[in-house]
Amino acid sequence: MFNKIANTLSIASFILVVTSLGSAFFGYKYVQSPQFQKKIMDKVLKEIQPLMGDVLGNAMPNVTGSSIPKILPKKEIKF
Repeated sequence: MFNKIANTLSIASFILVVTSLGSAFFGYKYVQSPQFQKKIMDKVLKEIQPLMGDVLGNAMPNVTGSSIPKILPKKEIKF
């Protein structure tokens, strides 16, 4: 009698472990998929966009200079 109960519990335990591992594997694959990442990024950007407002609208100048200042050559003074 005890043998039947132990076998039934071991089979149930095995099924539980296999389904847990399978769902964890497929869940990990789903989270790593590009479709899921795009979906999450779209949701995040949709939530952040109203908070940003018009941050750079008036801050950008119309004309900018060079990114690195030019170094002028040294002039030699002759006597």
